[in-house]
This record gives sequence, C-alpha cells and structure tokens, in this order.
Amino acid sequence: MDVAKISSKGQITIPISVRNKLKLKTGDKIVILEENGRFYLENSALLAFKHVENAFAGEAEKAGFETEEEMQNYMKEIQKEVRRY
Repeated sequence: MDVAKISSKGQITIPISVRNKLKLKTGDKIVILEENGRFYLENSALLAFKHVENAFAGEAEKAGFETEEEMQNYMKEIQKEVRRY
C-alpha cells in the first residue's frame, strides 16, 4: 500500500512506485474514475488508446484483411496515392 499526503492546495504527490506502474512521467495527465464509491487513477493516454483499440477491434476482419501484413500493404498503397496529389 502506498500513501500520499494532500497539500493545502489540494495537490498530491503520486508515489514513484505508483507512477511506474501507471507508466506516468512528468507532464502526463491522469484520469480519476469513480466506481461504486471507489476511486481509480488511470494514465489518460493509455486509457484513450485502450478505448480506440476496443473501438477498432474486428474492423480489419470486417474489411476483408486476413493478416496484419495485408493491411499494412493496403495502407502503403493509400500513402502512395495521397503523395501523388
């Protein structure tokens, strides 16, 4: 268990062990989530990435791509077309 003290300005210092586990570095933002009366800290960038990843889950298969290589080759073709304009 880690403990953080609240300053007179309402600021806390997140212990290094927690920052490491959340992969936080100077300047990063955190999200404070509340669930059933409990509060959780999340790295906002990693949380956003998780949401995007979940939103796109299965979309490659729906588009007809069977492998990651097929999708990457398709993206390279699109890049070539865009560069021509």
